[in-house]
Amino acid sequence: MPPKPSAKGAKKAAKSEKAGRSGNKKGRHRRKENYSVYIYRVLKHVHPDTGMSTKAMSIMNSLVNDVFEHIADEASRLAHYNKRSTISSREIQTVARLILPGELAKHATSEGTKAVSRYISSR
Repeated sequence: MPPKPSAKGAKKAAKSEKAGRSGNKKGRHRRKENYSVYIYRVLKHVHPDTGMSTKAMSIMNSLVNDVFEHIADEASRLAHYNKRSTISSREIQTVARLILPGELAKHATSEGTKAVSRYISSR
């Protein structure tokens, strides 16, 4: 039969176990962006008299996050294929054309081009 640990040993083991657990949690959490303010602004711009429930806002926020991650992943892959270490507006434009369907891709491309040119002119 193995010897019983002393009270001091049990306390030290419990402390080190707690410290180990909290240390692992810090690196595990990945921050999710929240776009609900911007979604609400667009909704009020398009339909000023229409509201949105919390659940609908959550679904829209998830959709925006998913599309953002998908575009970022594809752009990263595209830059890697072309042996580039930087994702430029050109990669984003190409990926938007690949991922988004038809008219949405055209609209996203034109809005993105307009935003980039506005940014460059403001510098």
